[in-house]
Amino acid sequence: MLKLLNRLSTLRIVVIGDLMLDHYIWGEVERISPEAPVPVVRVERDAYAAGGAANVALNLAALGAQVRVLGYLGNDTAGRRLGNILGAHKVDCTALSSKESPTIIKTRVMARSQQVCRIDREAPRETYMQETGSYFDDALDDVLEGVDAVIMSDYAKGAVTQTLVDRVLAAAKDRPSLLVAVDPKPSRHLQIRGAGLLTPNRSESLELAGISGQRSDDIFPLEEVCSRIHDVYAPAQLVITLGPEGMAVSRDGSVVELLPTEAREVFDVSGAGDTVIASLTAALAAGATPVEAARFSNLAASCVVAHMGTKPIVRGELVRLLKS
Repeated sequence: MLKLLNRLSTLRIVVIGDLMLDHYIWGEVERISPEAPVPVVRVERDAYAAGGAANVALNLAALGAQVRVLGYLGNDTAGRRLGNILGAHKVDCTALSSKESPTIIKTRVMARSQQVCRIDREAPRETYMQETGSYFDDALDDVLEGVDAVIMSDYAKGAVTQTLVDRVLAAAKDRPSLLVAVDPKPSRHLQIRGAGLLTPNRSESLELAGISGQRSDDIFPLEEVCSRIHDVYAPAQLVITLGPEGMAVSRDGSVVELLPTEAREVFDVSGAGDTVIASLTAALAAGATPVEAARFSNLAASCVVAHMGTKPIVRGELVRLLKS
């Protein structure tokens, strides 16, 4: 695993998707408002982090890969702040922007370790669809040049479109060595057949498989889910994250490995999916087998869920875990 981690520095990976700024308002709750039955939060500090596709990129950078990201940033304070965060982590950002549309911001109000509420600031999805025009075509061709892998990080905000998916998958057909990984949103109904890697979570995998009416306490039909997803989407590799039940690795519609979770303490799962697709993609692109890549990703995810808030992998922490 340590040798695998060291090989990641040779990789060039591009992330395409919904760029977001995560804003945290940290404070204390000492009383209930006299105006309504809601807590009054006394603000102590604000914190900002990369979210969405930007967090995927930061995870890759923390693993040592050379990273580029393509997405939408508004011409505003939030866009500049997110751009600075990416730059500080040596992520090359190719940003499509406009004066009319704001950078997507998720604000979480936190009282100690409890989330009081979340406030989303974003424009309609159509605003962030930048799939036409010569500027987009040139930008896409530029970021795909000479890379080892592409991650399409779809948060259903508009950046990932069918046109984009088709162009990236077509590029992979011309370059069989190019790994295309997709973190899918089933509600988008995008045609992603033939991707190199799909990483749905439990509920997303059920949607992709067309299985409804499943309750949280029902036995998860893992074999059926994997078989159905393979029949419809034919991914080269399928890895389903199952929360406390770990991670399932599937190939050709059959389960080849079921890994128990490595998480010892779970404080916050925000951003864990970003860590999973980043570490899985990097490991596969570096030559790991699917099971080796899943084990590596499982360990990486166990690091980030032990921290509050959206945070990328801390390389030193991962190294210590691998050595132990």
